[in-house]
Parts: sequence; C-alpha cells; structure tokens
Amino acid sequence: MKLIGPFAQVLTMSDLPLKGALKDEQLEIKTNAGILIDKEKIQVIDDFDVLKSQNPEAEIVKITGEKVALPGFVDSHTHICWGGTRAKDFAMRNAGKSYLDIAKEGGGIWSTVLNTRKASQEELTQIIIKRADYLLKQGITTVEVKSGYGLSVESELKMLRAIKEANQYTKQNLISTCLAAHTLPKDFDGTHQQYLESIENELFPILVEENLTKRIDAFIEEEAFDAKVTIPYFEKAKDLGFDITVHADQFSTGGSEIAVQVGAVSADHLEVSTAKEIELLANSDTVATALPGASLGLGCPFTPARALLDAGACLAIASDWNPGSAPQGNIIAQAAILASFQKLSNAEVLAGVTARAAYALRAEKFGSLIEGNQANFTIFDTDNYQEITYQQGRLLPEMVYINGEKVFVN
Repeated sequence: MKLIGPFAQVLTMSDLPLKGALKDEQLEIKTNAGILIDKEKIQVIDDFDVLKSQNPEAEIVKITGEKVALPGFVDSHTHICWGGTRAKDFAMRNAGKSYLDIAKEGGGIWSTVLNTRKASQEELTQIIIKRADYLLKQGITTVEVKSGYGLSVESELKMLRAIKEANQYTKQNLISTCLAAHTLPKDFDGTHQQYLESIENELFPILVEENLTKRIDAFIEEEAFDAKVTIPYFEKAKDLGFDITVHADQFSTGGSEIAVQVGAVSADHLEVSTAKEIELLANSDTVATALPGASLGLGCPFTPARALLDAGACLAIASDWNPGSAPQGNIIAQAAILASFQKLSNAEVLAGVTARAAYALRAEKFGSLIEGNQANFTIFDTDNYQEITYQQGRLLPEMVYINGEKVFVN
C-alpha cells in the first residue's frame, strides 16, 4: 500500500454527469489531499494527515511544494501510427493550394499511405513508442491509436500489430481502432462497397482471431464513404462484437446521423454539424468528440462544442494527432484554445480530456480518481488547477503516475 501526498488540490473528476454543460462549482476538489493506492488501484482520496494516521503500514511518498493532481489525460482520437511527413502539404495549403493541387504534386493522404506501407512493423512500433512518449510528457496516460494509412488487408494488419506490440513497451495504455475505411485506396480495382466487403471478409476475422482491436471506424464524407456502404459495414462489425466510432461531419453533414443510427460510441470531428446533428447527438448515447487540432491545422471552424453541451450532449476533446490535418499533437493547448472560442468552463474542458474521453473509449476506469479505478494521475507544479488551461499548454506536468508508479518526472 502506498500513500502519495499531500497535494494542494486533487481533482477527482468524479460524480460529474456524463452529458450536458458543467460548471466549475461541480468539480470535486480535495485539499491537503493524499492518494492511497493498493495494487495499482485507487483506494481512497482524503486528507493526507488523516490517511497517514489511519494507514501506518503504508509507504509514504512525500510530495513537496504546492501541487495539483488530476486523472491522467485520455486522448481518445489519434493517428500516431504513420510513416513519412506532410510538411510540404501544410506549406502548400497555407499558400492557397487546393486538396487536389496537393495530391497532384505527390501529397495528401496517399503519400502517407505509401510511406506507411514502406515502413516495417518494427519501424512503426518504434514510431508509435516515440510519439506516445511525447504524449506522456503532456500527462496523457491513455491513448487511442488508429490504423487507416495501410488501406490493404496486409498493411492494416501491419499497423494494428505494431500498435499491439507498442502497447507492450509504452508506459501508457494504448487502445487500437481499425480505420481501414479511411478512404478508397487508389490501387484497389473496385467500388467502395467492394472494398469494404473485402475488409469485412478478409480483415475482420483476423482482427478477432489475433485480438488486434475492439473498435471499427470509418470516414463518412463525400470523398470517402457514404451512408449506403458504411451502414452494412458497421452492422457487420457490430455482429462480430466491435464497438463503432465515426469520423463525422468534418466537411459535410451526414456522418453523425449514421453514428447515432448504428449506436456508435462516438462521432468525431463535427466541425460542420448543424442544429439538426446537435439535437441528434444530444438525444443519444453517442459521445461528440471535438478535434480542435484539425481546425487549427486546416484553418476551418471549430466543433460547435458550446451548442452541443447546452443541448445535453456528452463532449470529449481529443488531439487528432495525424500527419495531414493535425500535426501539433498538444491536447491541452488545443483544448484551451477551443475553450476560448467556444466559451467552455474548466470543468467542461477537463472532463472532456478525462472522464468523458474515457467514456468515449468505454474505458471508464482510466477517467476519474475514485475507489477501484486505475491509479493514473498527472501532477502539476501549481496550487491552482485553473493554471492548466490558463497557460494554454505551457504548463506541463511535473510528474506522471500510471498504475500507481511514477513513470515520468520533468
């Protein structure tokens, strides 16, 4: 048994409703607090001196100075398994080039597909480990990682196997998602429907056999896949026991409606969602995931986070770290900027990167500091949790704990 503290503040992120707007007054903040841990799990969070006297056998890990602790952040949407770079794309886009112009000059998603296909599984594993380490230094202890830059059975398997392998060597918990339905590969001789049927018939059984993922994603967009082909694809995935998540409403609407229809755990992006889509999401159990990094990377509108929350939706916030549209990979900076534009409370932002993000992954044991949950938490060198969003990513964690063990010190 281990007692860590005292902390000036511990934000447990417990007893918060999963849906709707939040006020900062709803946050449970324990002062002069200690975190009692046994066998990698939270036992209790209470006054440090009281816990010390009640548990004389506990190992004491003394925290010096004024510190704030809160659950390890959960980045519920990333693409950190890829090869190559898209720096030229970013420069061309900012110079006024269109998506088609960029693609004609060898850029775009297909360039990432080709570079990812060239990389070995071992190379991709090391890439994931390196990027996960960068996220760890931001206090992110749970990371969703998508495939989707393979776009063939062989290459998608390579990516998902690399994610699974990296999970054995990274300190965080990596949660994989199969995004084979990212876009129709240029080298596939057939229709969108035929491609998805090939994924269903050839890839899905191996995903189950090797336990490579429990989540299936698709990009529903005019340039990717439409409702006609994705609904049967999702239904097949559900029949096999997969959870569904959707890239939805990024450039045109329709994706979030399908997400709600098929009972997806989340609908991510939502930059162009209208009142209709907001109402649908608010009246469903599908988490609305904002990806402000994509808005910053592309120079497009932000997810209507304020309207979603006010309508009663569950809002998560993730980085979307990817080589094309969201290369920054800094979740707190992105979330703080989203908060400024959408007028989000600290409670809404922090819930969006902890408890609500964990719910989007159906990994609630990682999202709050309550009895029985994993002892994953991040510690900031401040006596006021408000500094975390106020400094917009400049204030980085001093320490990170995963499963009750210190895994990072700044």
